[in-house]
Amino acid sequence: MTPRFYSEHDTQWSVLAVDIDSGEELVRLDAERVLDTASVGKIFLLHRLLSEADAGTRSLEEQVTRRPVEWMDNSGLWYLLQADTLSLYDAAALVGAVSDNAATNTLCRVIGLPVVQEHTRALGYTESALDDVVRWPLPPGAPRTLSHANAEELVRFVQRTARAEDLSPASADTLQRWLGAGMDLSMTASAFGLDPLAHYYFDRDIWLWNKTGTISTVRADVGLVMSGERRIAYAVLANWRSGADARDGVLASMREVGEVIRAALRG
Repeated sequence: MTPRFYSEHDTQWSVLAVDIDSGEELVRLDAERVLDTASVGKIFLLHRLLSEADAGTRSLEEQVTRRPVEWMDNSGLWYLLQADTLSLYDAAALVGAVSDNAATNTLCRVIGLPVVQEHTRALGYTESALDDVVRWPLPPGAPRTLSHANAEELVRFVQRTARAEDLSPASADTLQRWLGAGMDLSMTASAFGLDPLAHYYFDRDIWLWNKTGTISTVRADVGLVMSGERRIAYAVLANWRSGADARDGVLASMREVGEVIRAALRG
């Protein structure tokens, strides 16, 4: 099966799906094209936090208190919670599970956005980055994107995380556990038919962790999906023209990529 990629409304794609053990490419489309990835870049923030924990310069048990300027609603849960103070571990878990905007902003203050950006470059990701904290409306002079990337680099990030190549095995497991709590299975992962609240470890013989990004002109889904025999890293990114209603067509194409992956897992 070859996915059909929606092309109306100036939709652009950057797509790659790879078996990380055999190197077989299942799907590729403009994988080097750099696109807006909305919240996907938060993975670099979580990675930096864990690298500092590995270095012994930061404890995940450290308590952090959100500031009023860091409060953001919509994506997340912290804005609904009474607690103003969480451990760094818990704030990061909220980012992984529900892409929490307030937790993202608080962690960016604690770690430093420039530190995260330099860390990302040092890992060799030159076409991908977390560009800013989450804010709305965007003030003059602020970056126009929260993050940007291409599928090539994001798949490499997934592969290296799965192999614990840049983090200790314990920290690589922690990062995958945070992302394994992700509740957004509306995109590529919709093809797997998983329980959105419980799909880390095996559900229907599939094990998934992923990170998504969503704004009015972006859908992005990046992750690792596994059976007992195969591990497939994927990144499926789509951007379209502002004001256009491309969502349904884009989501249908993303699901088709997921169906190719699921068929490969079934062998």
